[in-house]
Amino acid sequence: MTEAKNVAVLLAGGVGVRVGLDVPKQLIKIAGHPIMEHTLGVLDRHPDVDEIIVLMTPGHLDAVHAMVKSGGYRKVTQVLEGADTRSGTTMKALAAIESDDAKVLLHDAVRPLLSNRIITECFAALDDYDAVDVAIPSADTIIEVDEKNTILNVPPRASLRRGQTPQAFTSSVIKEAYRLAAEDPSFEATDDCSVVLRYLPQVPIWVVKGDERNMKVTEPIDLYLADKLFQLTAHDLPETRSEADYREALAGRTMVVFGGSYGIGADIAQLAKEYGANVATFSRSTTGTHVQRREDIVEAATTVLEEHGSIDFVVNTAGVLPRGALVDASDDTIFSATDINYIAPILIAQEFHPHLRATGGSLLLFTSSSYTRGRSGYSLYSSAKAATVNLTQALADEWAADGIRVNCINPERTGTPMRTKAFGEEPPESLLQSTVVARASLDTLLSGGTGHLIDLRRADPLAAALADHEDLADDEAWDDTDS
Repeated sequence: MTEAKNVAVLLAGGVGVRVGLDVPKQLIKIAGHPIMEHTLGVLDRHPDVDEIIVLMTPGHLDAVHAMVKSGGYRKVTQVLEGADTRSGTTMKALAAIESDDAKVLLHDAVRPLLSNRIITECFAALDDYDAVDVAIPSADTIIEVDEKNTILNVPPRASLRRGQTPQAFTSSVIKEAYRLAAEDPSFEATDDCSVVLRYLPQVPIWVVKGDERNMKVTEPIDLYLADKLFQLTAHDLPETRSEADYREALAGRTMVVFGGSYGIGADIAQLAKEYGANVATFSRSTTGTHVQRREDIVEAATTVLEEHGSIDFVVNTAGVLPRGALVDASDDTIFSATDINYIAPILIAQEFHPHLRATGGSLLLFTSSSYTRGRSGYSLYSSAKAATVNLTQALADEWAADGIRVNCINPERTGTPMRTKAFGEEPPESLLQSTVVARASLDTLLSGGTGHLIDLRRADPLAAALADHEDLADDEAWDDTDS
């Protein structure tokens, strides 16, 4: 193995008896991908991770090899069989790491909602400590019971934490801890920090703050909860590039923007042009394009191909925001809202699929926070937003083998002409700027991830949450009202 400074070990050796299925739980699909592929993708994309070693349940290594190949996870250097126990699997991983100077991060494959922050802080903590755990405060009172199931002790909650993974170590320390453990006939362990604590008690273990989202899929209900969390919880925004990186990635490439006459769509188009992209924008007001008509989508694609020869990126920000009780909505309103807000993305996806497949391109759709639940007065709108999120995840799965990335932006209330027209002037500090959304859109289009919902919020998340609760007008992504 090539020596690396930071090695991530993906522990996928479990069999998943408790979820009641015939396949290992890490291969069960949620949000369009096997659980462990979500986890693998987070590690592979993180800039601090140099190499990844996967420890997989015996008999299922072929599935991992196929996953690595189809997903293009270039940091994976070894796929090995796991052992019968967690500690045995860890020892196999450590034996595969030749360097005693490496930083080793060990993570459960069935914790797919791992955040970039936790990975970054674990590796950073190893500059000062030789062992690092990840944990969150306990919201519940923890009780200790005896063999008769009666309470033996109630420890003070303030000092208690709920352990998670990853756990991180300098390779020399974790190897030494397991060497000593192997000499102990009574050795038992369910996690790696406990091995260091028992056999190298002189080594302090730093605790990085975990995340409630970083749940472990263990019981059948966890499959349902994790699937919903992938819908309700956004992925971290891809890293912003330098100006030179944007130019290198976009110069000479072709982008199509529907709903690009003003607002977010126009800002995306303008920003891409500044970095040298060939950009074609379409809307009803500027090009007479009706996004709900297949013939108009076909004409747009044909026009772009005739001029530029290929298509690398497709963005759809077109939409309408009908408001009012559903019982009062006319047939025209119902069909127009459904056609523009939901049928249009489907038609765009169908017609541009072969062109994006030819370039290994990227499709970007937009939703809003109203997709998480239906809201009074917004039934047509919020239901279309939910459909858009599901469409994104389904297409990401369907098109993965074609090399096409499909993602969705979920911005909070954004300052656009459409919003001003509907709600008048509002304090600028209460709104996202459309240029910020445009920049994040480029980052998402250029990222290697697919099937992601990117949540864009202002710096104060509590203020943003309260604003969304008080103001049901989540029209932030919809810029072309006459589309």
